[in-house]
Amino acid sequence: MKSFARFLPGDAIIRLQCIIILVVAVIFSALLGTRFFSVANFQSIGSQLPILGMLALGMGITMLTGGINLSIIAGANACSLVMAAIIVSHPDNPLFVVLALLAGILVAVAIGVLNGALVAWVGVSPILATLGTMTFITGLNILLSNGTVISGFPTAIQYLGNASLLGIPVALLLFIAVAILLWVLLEHTTLGRSLYLVGSNEQATRYSGVNTARVQISVYVISALLGWAAAILMMAKFNSAKAGYGESYLLVTILASVLGGINPDGGFGRVLGLVLALVVLQMLESGFNLLGISSYLTMALWGGVLILFIALQNRKA
Repeated sequence: MKSFARFLPGDAIIRLQCIIILVVAVIFSALLGTRFFSVANFQSIGSQLPILGMLALGMGITMLTGGINLSIIAGANACSLVMAAIIVSHPDNPLFVVLALLAGILVAVAIGVLNGALVAWVGVSPILATLGTMTFITGLNILLSNGTVISGFPTAIQYLGNASLLGIPVALLLFIAVAILLWVLLEHTTLGRSLYLVGSNEQATRYSGVNTARVQISVYVISALLGWAAAILMMAKFNSAKAGYGESYLLVTILASVLGGINPDGGFGRVLGLVLALVVLQMLESGFNLLGISSYLTMALWGGVLILFIALQNRKA
């Protein structure tokens, strides 16, 4: 056992997740055999993970500061609806695709600044601030789109969500690239260090000369931009945009962040841990689907796991 432990990572959370991945793989291989360990199944996992992954990264980065972003799904849908409306107005004009992407960025930045300002300047608790913006944005999304689906995007957009490169989904490669960039931001930049400090002790960080308000606003803008990236992948995968897409992802983004080792009170967590937690969740969901287990039961299990994990963390603390 000791010789086996030498090959595992030193971080306790990441080590635990590696063990869980191994155990899950062994269990499903015994129950499903080649149905689970098939190229088609792993491609399915790889194509489903990026959208949830982008949203989970956006959720996780706010939780590192002791906050939360309940509006990330609504914000992503707002970005997708704006981009979709611009693209379908001139579907054959590449210039309008570029304009749509820029408009989506502007919407994301506006949402991020609004959330950050409410938290950092007004002093509203993150859960109430983002709950308010979630409700506000969702209402606008439904009002402006009449609850209808906007569809019919050019091939270049659809390529991102459905194409593969050397058997690997392009969307997964994009997610990995974004995760690496976020890792660099958190581990090797001043903003990243300040973000962890704010999560550990905001008041002490402010007294040490760090502009905590700017850090918090920056974090919520980055979170919203990750929602914009998820919106592009949703548009590409479904070839459509709608106000209600991805609503079931909200709980799972929080679950992935907590299971990934991010402290809900802030100050601790790593991108790698969150990515491994996403792999675990997607493996479990895929295995449950192959076993014919209801998706509603799967969601109930996610909620139970989240409650249990937070309870265990509080007990340990």
